[in-house]
Amino acid sequence: MSNQKEQIKQQVLDAFRFRHATKLYDETKLISDEDFEYILEAGRLSPSSLGSEPWKFLVVQDPAMRDKLMPVCPGAVEKLRTASHFVILLSRKGLRYDSEYLRSQMKDIQQMPEEVIETVTGHYQNFQELHHLLENERTLADWSSKQTYIALGNMLTAAALISIDSTPMEGFNADELEKLLAAEGLLGDGEFRPAVLAAFGYRKDEPGRPKMRRSLEEVVTFV
Repeated sequence: MSNQKEQIKQQVLDAFRFRHATKLYDETKLISDEDFEYILEAGRLSPSSLGSEPWKFLVVQDPAMRDKLMPVCPGAVEKLRTASHFVILLSRKGLRYDSEYLRSQMKDIQQMPEEVIETVTGHYQNFQELHHLLENERTLADWSSKQTYIALGNMLTAAALISIDSTPMEGFNADELEKLLAAEGLLGDGEFRPAVLAAFGYRKDEPGRPKMRRSLEEVVTFV
């Protein structure tokens, strides 16, 4: 068991050393449906604040749709052209403690009894008030968006573990991208907004230099 644990630890660290923000993908190499479903499942199973799961993963494979995204996602143009898979991680708006979505999440997904739902709703309210999340729609939207980064991180790691490259990106015009996606009918009834982008595929070239990071002693403090 100890040897197996060490092997797993080494496998995970090797995956982190392998992963880098890929600049250009080999457009001739495609991720299999099975492998990409595994990456999506890693995102779906990710933790979120109070189990809210305030995300949706929009997988953009249509070349015409990718072309439409390029003007509003200038930081992702090369990835839109060459990556095997391109994902827009959406975050849910209006995630108030008394929202219909959160009640449905507790009742239908987590299958809580009614009395438990009332108690947990109170916990949501206390949490959101404590963290000043109810001040305006922007504070709630930012809180929701943060959750998508947990799913993003797990998707990047899951991909690296099977030698699939990835690139997380924020190089987009949020307002214009939201308008475009809304016009395409991809934001539901307006309950979602784009949070972050991610490309997946296989690198065209090896990184020019090894991964550079500050030492563990510089970034960790035990108290």
